[in-house]
Amino acid sequence: MRVFSLFILFALLSLTAAAQDLNARVQVVAPKIQTTNKRIFQSLETAMKDFLNGRKWSADNILPQERISCNFIFNVTSWDGSASFSGELQVQSTRPVFNSTYTSTLLNIVDKDIDITYTEGQTVDYTDQNYQSNLSSIMAFYAYIIVGMDYDTFSRFGGSPYFSAAQNVIINAQTSGNKGWKAFDGTINRYWLSENLNNTLYQPLRSLMYDYHRNGLDIMADNTGKGRKVLVALLPILSQVDRQRLGSMFPLVFFTAKSDELVSIFAKADPADRLQALNILSQADPANGLKYQALQKN
Repeated sequence: MRVFSLFILFALLSLTAAAQDLNARVQVVAPKIQTTNKRIFQSLETAMKDFLNGRKWSADNILPQERISCNFIFNVTSWDGSASFSGELQVQSTRPVFNSTYTSTLLNIVDKDIDITYTEGQTVDYTDQNYQSNLSSIMAFYAYIIVGMDYDTFSRFGGSPYFSAAQNVIINAQTSGNKGWKAFDGTINRYWLSENLNNTLYQPLRSLMYDYHRNGLDIMADNTGKGRKVLVALLPILSQVDRQRLGSMFPLVFFTAKSDELVSIFAKADPADRLQALNILSQADPANGLKYQALQKN
């Protein structure tokens, strides 16, 4: 059934559609590159933006106001003066909260394994069937991750077809020779993000993403106390997430995106709930322990 669903998804994505899924803002910056001709970086920025916003990534018809807001910032740290670029890519995406002007961060990740080739005016080709280039594969991978994470917050495990599509990008890129696509390239890379999101071990965290947003944040605008109580009830799930497993990247991604928001939410909770949040979050996410100490204040 999963294979059939993935086939249907790819068939739908291959159709030309006027509707777009992403509202991607792209920046290519090169503060360390000494050159008077910045046109190549501007051309790359435009090519990336057109690629992300000009393709159909989901199987649904997305209205213009429903497009998923995301940011891609490519910091070029090395350029050979021709077509080879290396650097870091920051990818961020957000989700609106119902009946409010607030947007909640879903993804905020820095990919340090970016090595691409691009020539000015080049057409960036991509197909789900095979590997075309590192540039298009990286952008397609994160487009599917962004769509999948958004869908997971509106329906339980709704992002599964898109995480499968991202895994397909990983499989196709195995022979590329570029870093970030393989298990032995490190524990913080594209391979492990895809592995975690498709691994049943992390389904409790994916399920939490739905309840956190749909049953928690989305009702806080109308009933703050009720929404916060839902989030308090979800805290024990975070204490059960295994962060010691090799390649446990999804929990890292979750806390990177949510730590500040969690502090803001629980800072106004009842003392007992605030203490519970402090204890669980400090244990589950020790890297952000200093942030959570703010919950000790009255």
